[in-house]
Amino acid sequence: MGVIFSSRATRIHFPDKPAYVSVAAKDECTESRLSLRNLLETKCPSLFEPFVPSWWLFNGHLQTIYCVLGDFTKTDKVIYDRKYLRLQDGGTLGLDFAPSHASVREDAPVIVVLHGLTGGSYESYVRCIVHPACTPEAEGGLGYRAVVVNFRGCANVPITSQQLYSAGHTDDIRLALMYISKLYPKAPLLGLGFSLGSNVMTRYIAEEGEKSRLVAGCALACPWDLACNNNALNSTLIGKHIYARGMGSNLLNLLKKHIQPLSKDPEHRVAKALITALELNNPTMEEFDNTFTRIAGGSPPTFPFDSATDYYNWASSHKVLGDVKVPFLAVNAADDPVVQDVPMHGGDSGYVVMALTPKGGHLGWFEKDHGLDVKRWVTKPVLQWLRLMGTDVIHGDMPRGRPLHVSEDGFLREEGNDSIGCREIDGGGEFEGMESEAGLLQGL
Repeated sequence: MGVIFSSRATRIHFPDKPAYVSVAAKDECTESRLSLRNLLETKCPSLFEPFVPSWWLFNGHLQTIYCVLGDFTKTDKVIYDRKYLRLQDGGTLGLDFAPSHASVREDAPVIVVLHGLTGGSYESYVRCIVHPACTPEAEGGLGYRAVVVNFRGCANVPITSQQLYSAGHTDDIRLALMYISKLYPKAPLLGLGFSLGSNVMTRYIAEEGEKSRLVAGCALACPWDLACNNNALNSTLIGKHIYARGMGSNLLNLLKKHIQPLSKDPEHRVAKALITALELNNPTMEEFDNTFTRIAGGSPPTFPFDSATDYYNWASSHKVLGDVKVPFLAVNAADDPVVQDVPMHGGDSGYVVMALTPKGGHLGWFEKDHGLDVKRWVTKPVLQWLRLMGTDVIHGDMPRGRPLHVSEDGFLREEGNDSIGCREIDGGGEFEGMESEAGLLQGL
């Protein structure tokens, strides 16, 4: 297998038979076909540079804890414009667009962002990419658009049906992409996922194959094999009682914000699961998932599952990597206390490049900036990847995804799939997305 590795360098796996993509030449009148390996080595050089953590955040635990406890309210300021989508099943998504009012060309690439477990567009790990990506080229940015898809109930998005979200349910991102494609039909859509959001994105891209509306994907800190990584997390005292309970309690606190809509029909399976979940005290993530997510994390007939383990086995993304048919970069950290099993083989897909830094924690990758200040190392290689996929790579004129139409009831739908649909509703507007949601730990 094609692997680049040294003790301090990022370990990078390239497929034995890499995919070739078309790239515009400097004169923009010709194009060439190059392998993903060649492109990353020339266009994403920072990926091959060693990540050296800040001296006072020298291991994965400190890197991860700083994600939760650090003050990020003074960096990477982003003004969003929120739009709400009402889904056919009655649910609601919150799509946060950036830049909010700047003039961006209609064919500018759009970065479609999926946040982590209980996060949203306010997360520092989201803003550290969105801010420079949406800064105009004249000011040193990429000049792109970004749309953060906030899951049901996250980032102050209201719950309007008896369903939450999960690591494996992909119809919500599918609907968001339909809407974004309708708004910007000339723009390439680039996927960027963090933790749980990267698992959803990976599954969507694999399910759609060559019909994916995302022309490329980047997955950061993806949990991959959910059952395996959950078992590893619960096998140590700090894993179970700090991380697993921290994530489980965050999910429970999020749930408590939406008791009324989730219990609207007392006889509904979700309402009954809610009553049981509210009796949990400082649960681990598995205890919460076994009580609530396996039942309310998606639509019938897939949900409910008999157990959290069954849900984990179904939702895991490591086993679908072989179905990825668009350029795809995944970055994990070897000392991530939350994700300890990473499929460095990349599913033997010619489109998948796997990168593993020796350090970085979960969604950390903090390196020295000025004095005791830190910045995220991962920002630079991700921006280089986005520039490569959004500007240099030629995606062709062929339409991405199935044809769209608006049905008589006003819902946007895909041809041949009338089971899902969405439409924009009133609400939202401009806001400064800098502070985490009250009552929830950031960085998870």
